[in-house]
Amino acid sequence: FSTIQLETYKLLQNHEKVRNNLNEKLHYLMVDEFQDTNTIQEKLIFLLAGKQQNICVVGDDDQGLYRFRGATIRNILEFEKNFPKGVCQQVELSTNYRSNPEIIQFYNQWMEQNNWSKNSTTYRFDKKIIAHESNRVDQKTVVKVSGEDGLGNWESEVYLFLQAMKTKGKISDWNQIAFLFRSVKNSKVLRLSQYLEERGIPVYSPRSNLFFERKEIRLAMGAILFLFPMYGNLRKWKEDASLAEWDFYDACLLEFGKELRKPENYNLLNWCKEKARTHMKLSKNLDYAFSGLFYQLIQFELFSSLLSDNIFTIKDSRGVRNLSQFSKLLTKFEYLHHISVFTPKNIGESVVRFFNQYIRFLLQGGIDEYEDNSEYAPSGCVSFLTIHQSKGLEFPVVIVGSLESTPRKQYTEIDELLQNNFYQKPPFEPMDLTKVYDFYRLYYTAYSRTQNLLVLSCQENVASGPGTRNIPSKYFTESYRHLINWRDAPTIYDIELAQVKDVNIKGEYSFTSHINLFETCSLQYKFYKELGFAPVRQGATIFGTLVHQTIEDIHKAALKNEEHLITSANIEDWFNTNYQHLSKRERVYLAPKTQEAALSQVKSYVEKQNNDWSYIQEAEVDVSLVKDKYILKGTIDLVKGDGDTVEIIDFKSEKKPDLVKEQDTLYRYKRQLEVYAHLVEERTNYKVSKMHLYYTGEKESNPYITFEKDKSLIDQTIKS
Repeated sequence: FSTIQLETYKLLQNHEKVRNNLNEKLHYLMVDEFQDTNTIQEKLIFLLAGKQQNICVVGDDDQGLYRFRGATIRNILEFEKNFPKGVCQQVELSTNYRSNPEIIQFYNQWMEQNNWSKNSTTYRFDKKIIAHESNRVDQKTVVKVSGEDGLGNWESEVYLFLQAMKTKGKISDWNQIAFLFRSVKNSKVLRLSQYLEERGIPVYSPRSNLFFERKEIRLAMGAILFLFPMYGNLRKWKEDASLAEWDFYDACLLEFGKELRKPENYNLLNWCKEKARTHMKLSKNLDYAFSGLFYQLIQFELFSSLLSDNIFTIKDSRGVRNLSQFSKLLTKFEYLHHISVFTPKNIGESVVRFFNQYIRFLLQGGIDEYEDNSEYAPSGCVSFLTIHQSKGLEFPVVIVGSLESTPRKQYTEIDELLQNNFYQKPPFEPMDLTKVYDFYRLYYTAYSRTQNLLVLSCQENVASGPGTRNIPSKYFTESYRHLINWRDAPTIYDIELAQVKDVNIKGEYSFTSHINLFETCSLQYKFYKELGFAPVRQGATIFGTLVHQTIEDIHKAALKNEEHLITSANIEDWFNTNYQHLSKRERVYLAPKTQEAALSQVKSYVEKQNNDWSYIQEAEVDVSLVKDKYILKGTIDLVKGDGDTVEIIDFKSEKKPDLVKEQDTLYRYKRQLEVYAHLVEERTNYKVSKMHLYYTGEKESNPYITFEKDKSLIDQTIKS
């Protein structure tokens, strides 16, 4: 990412034409979260603003959390210095509309207890946040929920607090509560999560490294191990294979074996035995590899029960979402190792690589579970988030843990060397103090996520000798010691708790990828688009896209009056470049003969044009139309029509269908063109007169099928 930023900077700095073109289009720049920008992003902003320098930046220096990825707080603290004196106006937004006064007073005092000045320089804006009048309440709104020293009762105390808030208080959905930690992979946090789940409080914690601990994944792993009886021989190939991974494999196999013994899994047992025999003595090529085998496996009740209709909430869909993630791991392995099917030659080596390298690597590195960007606090679950994850979010009840933490040094000798000798500006914050500054900013961000009730929580501990430490740590003592225990604050049950806000991100839908798939088979749509399972073979899709993209390159050359570049050699170069990108992106390969067939379709199209490209108006126009509840999008080629009109052309990389026998297919394509016509007329100044299908695979007859535009039919299609 930093390399992309550097290349963008070089482009704008060194190419005046490109820079001026952007400056003419961009009259005003507004940048949010400016405290999280790095040096090169600041330079990019001023280059994009051009001579006008109409820039408005918004941010909170107290929430600068991204030093570890190059962000510097000086960008916001010194922003005024980029302009002549008096030119840049600073507006203070100090009214907090989210939290009630006691919570705001708590985190104001938290920031004030640290010294932000050194050598007459202050590294923080002097400000005092105040609550909005509408948030004033009489109840106690900052409390502690902690285990007592020596009792080890933190988990039970947290559980009892949650139950009391649900039964006596105003909690209507568990998603009103968020736990914020420095890390959700910490053993104490994982134990708390497990403790709550065992007692019926679901926990949403996608980044807690529990993917391989989930029952459905352990069963899927156990099934694959069972299906390859050569698994036992794998132990001989044991270079650095740690015992932990082998213990995990054995445990998975044992769990799956227990399930196979159940009467309801009789059919699965027989299928597994048959497959295992086939794999053990494989004598001919199969028509599947790991991913295809996985899809055969999940037809059985043990796994298919997770695919029930009741999976529209995150809580209920976790199992099936994890299986979806597992399907992606399998297809990625096949792509990385060029495996499309098992053969007598590759099966043994593939299984060895899969378990001893690939899965082993993933086990050591850890994998995050499914995370829904459109629903940050899923209904029915309490959230376990890192403080970084919670940035920008808000929750009615926030429980802040990790109170044993102390400031950590985040810089190395290399950072010091770079800052002192190579930065374009002199050093800013004293390096020895950055860990303390970042520590206070981190917990300020955590506390300020709260709307109605802030809770500090830990297992209290008084250090009793070497190797033990005080919890909470000395940095929290001043804030923590004044807090009242939740049991002594009955008014917390009277607090009116807000509901979690709907993120309301509109879905984007295209005709080919979404609408057509849904109308053809809604179950397939749910499987691939909603749940995200990986398709096993996408050859047909990539074939069409490859033809489309290469024709787009040809059209763009023509539109730039570079018809002389449309040569056989250049077409092949464009084609090969597109194939490389598509193959990597989709993780799919096309056989050499299939590639030749696709290239042949492109060349045939070019020959039929006789080097006359004057009819092309625009190529591959991306058109998006925002509707009330969704965004409709399409990519369209436009050709010149009669008078001021345009005609739409859509390329199909297949033979022209039989106009009588394949009416259903034609009807679908016609509706696709009607959607495109609607998009063009709603989003541009063009009027559409005709719509065409062009079949690049047609060799014998006219490759076109043409439809006259009929507004009433288009309106019906859009309504439908």
